[in-house]
Amino acid sequence: MSFLSANFSFADSPYYIDFSKVLNQSKAGKGAQDFLKAKFESESKKLTEEEKKLRKEEADIISKKKLITNEEYQKKVEALRKKVSELQKNKQNSLKNIAKLRSKARTELLKNLNPLMREYMEKNKIRIVLDKKSILLGDKKLDLTDEIIDLLDKKIKSIKLK
Repeated sequence: MSFLSANFSFADSPYYIDFSKVLNQSKAGKGAQDFLKAKFESESKKLTEEEKKLRKEEADIISKKKLITNEEYQKKVEALRKKVSELQKNKQNSLKNIAKLRSKARTELLKNLNPLMREYMEKNKIRIVLDKKSILLGDKKLDLTDEIIDLLDKKIKSIKLK
């Protein structure tokens, strides 16, 4: 009989949390998203400017094709190709760097979120918390997302990503 009563001291229903919402709407998560967005826009702007310069250089080379020797033309075309190749490498490196920063932010948030969730579960005698993505339908009373965001916001205000 004591075995059954021990079971009922825990919450009977599985709870759920929307991890995407926690990662995107917590103060630290939102700050990281804003930082990453600004970095992406800044990098994109620089790369777009560089691309415009290369297009202008290409048009200039084409316009001078009949005025310069074939050998000189080939040298200019080859130099332009190298610049284009370098620009493409820079674009790829920029995207990789932003992806690494995003991954670092996510890891840092999860590193803070996991012990917080475990403590919350123990305190409230919750046995299982599922990700909302895995649930077809659920009672909103079983959604812990907003409570967890509040707790996370109190624990961590921002993430250093530089």
